[in-house]
Amino acid sequence: QVQLVESGGGLVQPGGSLRLSCAASGFTLNYYAIGWFRQAPGKEREGVSFISGSDGVTYYEDFVKGRFTISRDNAKNTVYLQMNSLKPEDTAVYYCAATVDETGSFYYTETYEYEYWGQGTQVTVSS
Repeated sequence: QVQLVESGGGLVQPGGSLRLSCAASGFTLNYYAIGWFRQAPGKEREGVSFISGSDGVTYYEDFVKGRFTISRDNAKNTVYLQMNSLKPEDTAVYYCAATVDETGSFYYTETYEYEYWGQGTQVTVSS
């Protein structure tokens, strides 16, 4: 059974850090591109950061560039999102998603391009 499980969310003060994890089961993450998305109340789901399959090519949306880092540990079948310098506007439910990347070097930035989704983890940035 294919499954993605996010963890690591929580409440943090502005300027703080969190590391989200996306653990995969039922498939080998190395052959999949992964995306992190987020959805704030009343807003559409938006892309945050993306990583290709085996080559680990990364992409960040402008609003997180320099603050967030996406990485993958294929041995642990897990992708991470390190979030630093968090702002109140980063508050949202964060989702990871996976889709096949046969080349190893493609990432995908749109929700419709992803086949599998996790259940989400809440991130709240507030003082």
